[in-house]
Order: sequence, then C-alpha cells, then structure tokens
Amino acid sequence: MSLYPEIQPFDQFVLSVDSGHHLYVEQCGNPHGVPVVVLHGGPGGGCSPVQRRFFDPSYWRIILFDQRGAGRSVPYASLENNTLAHLLDDMETLRRHLGIMHWALFGGSWGSTLALHYGLAHPGRVLGMVLRGIFLARPEDLAWLYGPEGAARLKPDAWDDFVAPLSVGQRDNPLPAYYQVLAQDDHPALHDHARAWARWEAACATLLPDSTVMRGFDEVAVSLARLETHYFAGAGMAGVPAILPCMGALADVPAWLVHGRYDLVCMPEQAWALHQSWPGSVLDWVEDGGHSLMEPGVTAAVFAAVQAMQQQLGAKA
Repeated sequence: MSLYPEIQPFDQFVLSVDSGHHLYVEQCGNPHGVPVVVLHGGPGGGCSPVQRRFFDPSYWRIILFDQRGAGRSVPYASLENNTLAHLLDDMETLRRHLGIMHWALFGGSWGSTLALHYGLAHPGRVLGMVLRGIFLARPEDLAWLYGPEGAARLKPDAWDDFVAPLSVGQRDNPLPAYYQVLAQDDHPALHDHARAWARWEAACATLLPDSTVMRGFDEVAVSLARLETHYFAGAGMAGVPAILPCMGALADVPAWLVHGRYDLVCMPEQAWALHQSWPGSVLDWVEDGGHSLMEPGVTAAVFAAVQAMQQQLGAKA
C-alpha cells in the first residue's frame, strides 16, 4: 500500500496551555485546505511523521500535536494536570489559536477515545471522523488487555513477561500494581516497569511479530506506561461518562471506522458496539489485521477511509 510521499511541516510551534504544559504542534499540506487534526494513541504515544502521509497534501491542512506529557511536549511524561478534561480543553485552545471553525478528526486506539469524547463535547465543530482500533475505555475493555482472562490467554508467554516484575499476589490485577510504581517520578523500578508495560502492548499490537513496532513501543515506554496507568488506574478519566449512551449527539457526523479482526489490544466487539450505536457510520473490518496502524491491511483500510471522507467533504464544498 502506497501512502502519499513524505512531507515536511510548513509550520511548527509550541503552544503553551495551562498548568505549565507546552504542546508541540505542526501543520503540513495546504495552509488553506480542509483542517484535519491527528490524535495519537496511548495516551502517551506521541505523533509520528508517517501519520502525515495518509492525507492528500493538496486538499488537507494536516495538524498534528503531541498531547500533554507525550512526544515533544513538555514536561515529558508528566501526570500533573493531565486528564481527559485537560486534553479536550487543549484541543479547543489549539483550534482557536489556529483560527479554525470546523475540523475533521483522525485518531487510532486512544486517539479514537479522545476523538469521540471531543465530538460528544463539541459536535458542531466536527466535519467527520476516521477512527482506527476503536477503544471505548469501558471496564471490560481494560480487563481484556490488563487482566488474565483476555488477551493474556492468547499471548500467555508475553503475559508472563508482563507480570514478571510483580509479586505473585499482584499478577491477577496488574494495573493498580503497575500504577503504584509508575506514578512515582523517582521509583528505582520505573524504567524496568515501563519497558515491560510497553512490550506487553507491543506483543499484542500486530497479528505477526514486528520488530519495528516493538522498537517504536520501546522508544515511548516511559510516557506510554506512566500516562496509560494514570488514565486507566488513576485520576486521568475520573468521572468521565460512558461513550455509547451518548452517541445520539454524533448522529449527524459522518464516520469511517477501521478495526482489525484480530486486534488483541482493543477487542473487536468495541468497534461493533460503536458502529451499532452510530447510525450512518461505516465499519471496515480488516480480515488480516491486528491493532497497529502500520500493518499492511490496516494501513490500506485507513488510507481508503480518509479518501472516502475527503470525497464526501469535497462533494459538500
């Protein structure tokens, strides 16, 4: 599958938001094009240059930013004043700073979660969405990935490596145990725990083992592990309402959903449940794909979804 050629940003800057956080932002493509904002995974994953290449640079004004604590944003891996509410406020701050009235959303995994919550909070701002590897962040979704009865039963060797840093009594419920370590800036086991955390997710991210994907997870291990445990076991999503009961607010927003049939990070039932709750959404199952955006079948399906959104938005222009 060929993406658009590599492209360099026409604009890069740091956006200062509240509480001492500073977000890295870049813009690519057509400065006068249709705005689309890229929401990376994790939380804590950061953006990648390859994400620019899913968009026709003559049509789209492509906006990428690293969320609080992730990528090139600072302070790195910070948990302070880092919640879903903060991220949603940051998106609105960025939108206003750029003088944008409406934009499309592109997100995968945690990026799909953030896109959905933003859309529910600001449906009138959203032109359309392309979402991949749907993650609803329900208790059962967390239990699937971080409990012994979900993905662990399909990847038992990788699961044993994941829980190895924990005491025997903590291994049936590793999420709070990991959080106790990773929430401490100076814990002596922080880096070892972060690496084990990231490697578990990497092991589940692709249908076939992929050393490139594994290296990518290793590179963001600290921010990924700290922020994910903060959001999933700490205060990052405290009081956040469930997505599916609220989907009526997005009934008029066009959406293209892509999900790997063998996604072990985000169990496929999540994509089906969202699709069923979102009349008019299009769901494309990737029959030979897992979770990673860079698996060939997933890459092709996401690229096609962006093309479909461009065609529909272009027809409305």
